[in-house]
Order: sequence, then C-alpha cells, then structure tokens
Amino acid sequence: MQGQASDRPLPASTQAPDTLLYGDNINMAIAEDLALIVRQEAELHFPSFDYDTAWRLGLCLRELALSRKQAIVIDIRRFGQPHQPLFYTALGGTPDNARWVQRKVNVVARFHRSSYAIGLTLAETNRTFADRYNLPDADYAAHGGCFPIHVAGTGIIGSVTISGLPQRDDHNLVVEALCLELKKDHDALRLPAPQ
Repeated sequence: MQGQASDRPLPASTQAPDTLLYGDNINMAIAEDLALIVRQEAELHFPSFDYDTAWRLGLCLRELALSRKQAIVIDIRRFGQPHQPLFYTALGGTPDNARWVQRKVNVVARFHRSSYAIGLTLAETNRTFADRYNLPDADYAAHGGCFPIHVAGTGIIGSVTISGLPQRDDHNLVVEALCLELKKDHDALRLPAPQ
C-alpha cells in the first residue's frame, strides 16, 4: 500500500508519516487523527476483562484477518512482571512481526496510549522517538497496531496488538475488533482513509 508506513524498519529521517499518507495539510490531518484516537481511547473501555474476553477478542481479530487474507500476528496480554500472554497467533507474516509486537507493546505499557497516537504525536512535532524520550528504538516502536486494554474503574491492564499490515491498517483493525466486542459504532470511531 503505497504511502502508508508498514512494520518494516525505516531510516531515522523517514520514521514519521509522509506526505503521501497525509497530503499537503499534514499537521491538520495528524491533529484530526489524534483527536479521533483520543476519542477511541476514551470510549473503548471494557466493563471487565477476563480470559474469555481475551479469547473472544483474539478470535474476532483472527476471523477478520482470515476473511481478508491478511498475514498478521495477534497478541493480547496483561501487563506485569512478567507479562501474562492471553492470546497469540500468527497468520503468516514474518519472524520479525513478533519483535514488532514487543516493541509496540513497550510503547503502550510505558505511556498508556495507543502506539499510533504516540507515533503521530512525534510526527506532528517532527521528532523521533529516541530524540524525544531518549529510549532505544530497538526496544520501542511508536507505530500503529497496539492499543491499551482499559477496564472501567481499574485502568490500563494490558494491550491488544497487531503486526503485519501498514501501521494505520494495524491500528484500524484493532479498533474494529474492539468496537465489535464492545458493541460500539465502528464507523464513528475508525480512522478515515487518507485523502
């Protein structure tokens, strides 16, 4: 998909979304995406989250990907030391996808925001992750596809992550599955296709 960043490493100078994705009004488009992601993060909260919820969410993501013939890795985990794997499957992809998952999860675990929100915030200010946070790119990937699992009355307890598609598509697939599980209006919450 031309113009969309994928999970492939990029040179440091090109890590921000490019003008092919956002066009000439890049800062306005990023600001609009960030506003919608804030809404997603505010609305996509679970009343409770247990093993059965993780299983349903993982199967939903798997079925969506299989129906679209998408080669992805799906990871759902609870945060802690050590983290607790709740669901994991690989539907093709590459061996690197598991490492991308871990790097995206590290971003969500540290900032309690979606990995795409952090990446877009950096793009909006034209900064790299390492420059802004002084954390190693080898351990963190501020690319779309990892979303916090927020339980009402409890807070962020874990994450759901996709790797294998362009980062905007990774993010949108996670949001779609969360909307299906939480019975929310996906059309109102999905990031629109770039213009």
